[in-house]
Amino acid sequence: MLRLWLAISAVVIVADQITKAAIVRHFAFGESTTLTSFFNLILTYNTGAAFSFLADAGGWQRWFFAAVAAIASIVIIYFLRKHANERSFCFALSLILGGALGNLVDRVLLGHVVDFLDFHLAGYHWPAFNVADSAITIGAAILVWESFAGSKSGKVVPNGSH
Repeated sequence: MLRLWLAISAVVIVADQITKAAIVRHFAFGESTTLTSFFNLILTYNTGAAFSFLADAGGWQRWFFAAVAAIASIVIIYFLRKHANERSFCFALSLILGGALGNLVDRVLLGHVVDFLDFHLAGYHWPAFNVADSAITIGAAILVWESFAGSKSGKVVPNGSH
């Protein structure tokens, strides 16, 4: 089962890198194209973490966040091995792993993460994000959902972990 979970992570990484490469190839930094009344494509770079946290910290954050992603990936792979038969848990972790590694590739190779999805409403913009960020968010939401669903049935996610 571990191969399946790692394959899902690989699909996320590939989709993330392909979409980022396409945006970088077709957009100049800061360039934006309106697709709907609430969604734009925009090329922007994030040197920080989520929501540009620590983006202006002077450069040290590049390697700090790279190290955090690398350590988190090792821990996630451990949990994927240990709980390989717990489908929802491992699917969620696979999405998070793929997202973390997709953004890690950017940090190491570029020094920043490429973001391009820009949702907005009534003049308020959600911080731009990418496929990797989406996978991390969906994976985390699944974990939260499963933790509540599991607590109602007496199960703990992951099963047998306490």
